[in-house]
Amino acid sequence: MRAQRQARAVRLGPRSLTALILVSAVGVAAFCWPFIAPPTSQLSAHAQDAPWLFAGLLVLLVAVVAAAISESGLGPKAVAMLGVLAATGAALRPIGAGTAGIEPMFFLMVLSGRVLGPGFGFVLGSVTMFASALLTGGVGPWLPFQMLAMGWFAMGAGLLPGPDRLRGRGELVMLAGYGFLAAFAYGTVMNMAGWPFMSALASNVAFDPQATVPANLARFLAYCLATSLGWDLGRAVVTVVLTLTLGPAVLRALRRATRRAAFETPVTFDAPTAVKPPT
Repeated sequence: MRAQRQARAVRLGPRSLTALILVSAVGVAAFCWPFIAPPTSQLSAHAQDAPWLFAGLLVLLVAVVAAAISESGLGPKAVAMLGVLAATGAALRPIGAGTAGIEPMFFLMVLSGRVLGPGFGFVLGSVTMFASALLTGGVGPWLPFQMLAMGWFAMGAGLLPGPDRLRGRGELVMLAGYGFLAAFAYGTVMNMAGWPFMSALASNVAFDPQATVPANLARFLAYCLATSLGWDLGRAVVTVVLTLTLGPAVLRALRRATRRAAFETPVTFDAPTAVKPPT
């Protein structure tokens, strides 16, 4: 029996793919500049201004969303699903308030990206983080970094192999493994966003503009171990547990909603039937 190809709510075309590559490239530079810029670079002299300069990522993120919507013909059904999932994720985030890494929204991003594809996953991750920031009052220069990191997180689930064939326990184990590793990756990436702006005089694990790249890398690793390892581990474990326990039901619900929405089915109208005049 031939497997049925799974529908995608947003397919990445040339314009949206170009915008996504652009914002990802700028995002990598925004996160990794302490390891790219040499100690003599003038960029280090403006380290305190960087969060506000890189906050311009919001414009690029909006451009990605707009490009994806305009090019893929995102219909009202997909927009409605995006709104429902983003609202659900935003509501899940404050449940644990980040305590000990208890953040149930991550498992929903993994499953949604898996079913609805990388394009929808990126849009959903960034929109969900933006909505949750408005809900919790967490708006600040760190928000663009959170939106981009969550977009990557959900998009990665959509890039996993076997979206049309792999089902059952094998798929759940793969998604749980991805969620475990990606939860650590998300925490590490967000550490990179805030770590350079600690005062070097406050701690021996803070970023030192005058130090070499290997020295700063050692400081960063020590900073992650000292400050966020427990939180990242809690986030990873919660994501794995929720994926394995609630994953089957959520995956079925998402796939059923995707089939009923028929995102990729064009809207057609039947021609009117000619009425034969009475004889």
